[in-house]
Amino acid sequence: MEEYIVVVKGKPEGPYSLEQLKGLKISSGTFVKTADMDDYKEAHELPQLCELLGIKTQIRKPQYFASLDIRMLAIIIDYFIFFALYCILATISLLFISERNDRIIVALAGFAIIPFAKMIYSIFTEASARQGTYGKSLMGVKVTDETGLPISLGQSVIRNLSKLICVATLGIGYAYGFFDKRQQCIHDKIAGTLVIKDRLI
Repeated sequence: MEEYIVVVKGKPEGPYSLEQLKGLKISSGTFVKTADMDDYKEAHELPQLCELLGIKTQIRKPQYFASLDIRMLAIIIDYFIFFALYCILATISLLFISERNDRIIVALAGFAIIPFAKMIYSIFTEASARQGTYGKSLMGVKVTDETGLPISLGQSVIRNLSKLICVATLGIGYAYGFFDKRQQCIHDKIAGTLVIKDRLI
């Protein structure tokens, strides 16, 4: 049976079973977590508690936005992984290629393949339950809509294709995020998305 740690007067208490939680007078804003959760969440964010305790589900707009340096580091991690995978595949391919020109083509193909593969990967992972690429997950950030909910596949497509505008403007579209209070770059504005951080207690 699932057990919960509850923050009472700023201190974690428990674990408590669902039945024990009934007597604690938990409100929608009470912070709780289970052993499987990385961080605390408010009670209204857990459907099983809403149903059991009669707490009305609330939607709160995000308050913690990922800074551009954290986002850039996540991108670097993702590209490093793709580059490493391509190097492995290219090395294996070169073992079977004897022509010098063909070897050069294989070596240079990564400049086109890696960004394309990264875009496809981002589209599907940002619209998934993970809400971000491996790099984003590692940095503790995720992509949401402007209310904090997961984005659709269509939004993810728009978001990632809009990054081409940022590239075409020589990075100005990315730099726009430095002047936005929610750290939204141009592609975030176009798609109506945010990159948020996990809440800390």
